[in-house]
Amino acid sequence: MEVAKNWKDYEILDMSDGEKLERWGNVILIRPDPQIIWKEKTFPEKWKTANARYARSSSGGGGWKYNKKMPENWQVKYNDLTFNIKPMGFKHTGLFPEQAVNWEWMINKIKSSGRKDIKVLNLFAYTGGATVACAYAGASVCHVDSSKGMVAWAKENIVSSGLAERPVRFIIDDVTKFVQREIRRGNKYDAIIMDPPSYGRGKNGEVWQFENNISDLVELCEQVLSDNPLFFLINSYTTGISSKVLENILSLKLRRKNGKLSSGEIGLPMKDSCLVLPCGIYGRWEK
Repeated sequence: MEVAKNWKDYEILDMSDGEKLERWGNVILIRPDPQIIWKEKTFPEKWKTANARYARSSSGGGGWKYNKKMPENWQVKYNDLTFNIKPMGFKHTGLFPEQAVNWEWMINKIKSSGRKDIKVLNLFAYTGGATVACAYAGASVCHVDSSKGMVAWAKENIVSSGLAERPVRFIIDDVTKFVQREIRRGNKYDAIIMDPPSYGRGKNGEVWQFENNISDLVELCEQVLSDNPLFFLINSYTTGISSKVLENILSLKLRRKNGKLSSGEIGLPMKDSCLVLPCGIYGRWEK
């Protein structure tokens, strides 16, 4: 497992009984996590410091319950990258801190390539963590997401990170339809990133289901890879899917490209503890 251990503005303070106690800058949140199936609290007193807790409802969904005054939104930094944070519906904050593992990998791949004018396609790009990382590394990025609100948030993160002058193109569209149009246009990319949801709908009601659609999407994306691609990264949080499945798909769909394949888990460490929270999986192809 690759662990995102270089954060200063984020840390897990404790984990117990389906919840994690987290520090986001100066704000302490309690959020649910299905991986935390043990009952013991390591640091019981720390839980009293939380500003807010996301509580699930017995009828489905849930909402935030506030214990202390806190800002409506704030910022956290990861090295030179700055991200805007706010409590959202369904427990989210607009950032997945474990993705720092992938940000560092992408930054290193781009910077160490010795190549200029690297073009990156970021699909299901959400609030743009990977977009910010790749723009910071010097690449031009095409950021695609079907949510207008998430794309607006990604633009804010680019500006907050001091990257407003970097070449980033923001597209609000269904991912599959966009890639199909790029094939017809003859556009090519040196790197592709995707973080597909388990299930979702596009802006025109298009249905996405990970198990049914991921293989076909990777096959489409192979057609927009340049002749000398740098990397292809798939990240997933879909329950029940092994990281080796992602590696297998990349192996089958990119067999015409000469490169190295890898896969694994990503996670977050708990402060003052040997515990690590599993947070997702990845599959990578790299030159």
